[in-house]
Amino acid sequence: MAKKAAGKKSVKIQMIGSTIGCPDKQRATVRGLGLRRLHQVVEREDTPMVRGMVKKISHLVAIVE
Repeated sequence: MAKKAAGKKSVKIQMIGSTIGCPDKQRATVRGLGLRRLHQVVEREDTPMVRGMVKKISHLVAIVE
């Protein structure tokens, strides 16, 4: 794995809702963030693209501090 660059900000995202019954686009967004299971937490680089993905599925994910 590549080492994290010094000074890069990251955001922790937790899946809090199920994708059962969600449209395919929302399901694909959840998978694009790397989330597979409920309550799973992933750490992603804090970019406008990741923030936009989180905003699109805000009812399914939460930002963990």
